[in-house]
Amino acid sequence: MIKLDRPECPNPDALRRNNYKDAMNKAALKNAANDKCMYCESVISHIDFAHIEHIKPKARYPEFEFEWNNLGYACPRCNNSKSDKYEQDNPYIDPYKDIPSNFVFASGAILFVRNGSERGEVTIKGIQLNRPDLLEKRLEKIRDIERALTACHRTNSKPLREAAIEELQNEALPEKEYSFITKAFIEAHTQ
Repeated sequence: MIKLDRPECPNPDALRRNNYKDAMNKAALKNAANDKCMYCESVISHIDFAHIEHIKPKARYPEFEFEWNNLGYACPRCNNSKSDKYEQDNPYIDPYKDIPSNFVFASGAILFVRNGSERGEVTIKGIQLNRPDLLEKRLEKIRDIERALTACHRTNSKPLREAAIEELQNEALPEKEYSFITKAFIEAHTQ
């Protein structure tokens, strides 16, 4: 999970007409999230249709159903796992407002709670951010990065190695799938 920047709502009239699924607004959320789920960072359009996520569930907080700041872009698995669960005093991490790395960290393919963070724990468990199929996909990504890093470190040419590592760090850019775990893995193995 990475920090996201919420764009301005391109079509506020749609929200005023009680339409949170407006195509222009959904596209803005999709672009802001780089077509990745705001929670698990899986690229959505490759596998399914994205959901407009209500950070505060609309069933429990109907007053926020059409509020732009309560909407996000999520995969069906995370959205369905979260469902109507939400604790006002201990809410899920909101990547549009919060800095997720203050609450969770990655070690390999697994997300862990940072410094005993209850919000991190609630988010990881409630949205099932360490579900088996997601861990498998993250592990595939890590294995690819590991192979590339191993090749980088085997070269005797320091400039070539540094250029290859710099290029590999592009895999940790926000638009890349699983950039949070990729960044953590690269940082841990290039120190």
